[in-house]
Amino acid sequence: MVTIRKYRPEDAPALCGVWNGCVQAGEVAFKPLDEAAFRARFEASPSFSPRHCLIAEGEGRALGFVLGAVKTEFLPNETPQGTPGYLTAIFVEREHRRRGIGGRLLAALERAFRQDGKAEMGLYGFDPLQIEWLVPGTPGHDHNNAPGVDEDCAGYPFLLGHGFVAGYREVAMYLALKDYVEPPGLQALRQKLRDGGIETGRYDPALGCDYDRMCDGVGSEYWRKVLREELAKADPRPILAATHEGHIVGFTGPVDRQPSGRGWFTGICTDPRFERRGIATVLFNLLMQEFIAAGATFSTLFTGDSNHAQRLYLRTGFRVVKRFVLMKKAL
Repeated sequence: MVTIRKYRPEDAPALCGVWNGCVQAGEVAFKPLDEAAFRARFEASPSFSPRHCLIAEGEGRALGFVLGAVKTEFLPNETPQGTPGYLTAIFVEREHRRRGIGGRLLAALERAFRQDGKAEMGLYGFDPLQIEWLVPGTPGHDHNNAPGVDEDCAGYPFLLGHGFVAGYREVAMYLALKDYVEPPGLQALRQKLRDGGIETGRYDPALGCDYDRMCDGVGSEYWRKVLREELAKADPRPILAATHEGHIVGFTGPVDRQPSGRGWFTGICTDPRFERRGIATVLFNLLMQEFIAAGATFSTLFTGDSNHAQRLYLRTGFRVVKRFVLMKKAL
């Protein structure tokens, strides 16, 4: 007999065992987890709750589990009721599959989200628990978040069979920074922008340039939050920007190097009023150079499967390594 119950702290080692069994079998690209990592990444998060971590128990042990999350911090245009419940991960031991255990776990998490007032459950990049995964064919190079479901894993058809709808697709791209080469003409393009009154390079917070117009133009409260919080720090990380007449008209960063050697940044954008001038090309190449200077060995990113920005990343040397699907289900 299999029962579904809420998580208890003593479950952590068993859940790591189920998780790592699926990782070692090559069923998912997630990073392996030990007990300390499980507690630090999940238990310690304000978005974690035993109500959303449910265990399938049978034969006196955990046969599988589902992990969900809810946001506890919101952007200006978000509300608790307007944000989804996030399905972070679901695992069932191979020998216990096809017995309805996964479906029961999913249904139990759906009930918990409905009780929270959620109207939707989804797998999106803004899941606050953020699962790290490993880039295939690399010496342990990782990415800090999975923006949906790996198109190649068994979870994708499983979720389709349980009422989830596939939506936007994203590609994961990777570059070993030893292979980066500055493209011919980059400095000439930078000078052309300068001649047009657009300066590119490391941004000096003392300039106090406006960034709200750009964020309004691209419709991103997230990037507004990133810029506001980073520039308010006493010692902000480097931000690469294009400035024009007191306005930030393009940016990328903040520049950071993660312990794994990954060059980390939140994204890249250009004010729509200044598109098609080569600003993104300049800033993105400067970003790679900043990563190398900071000692990073590789970089990864996501972009929409049909996003024209993919051409820029390919020209810079990135390659597609995985495809992810954003999925949702009405509750």
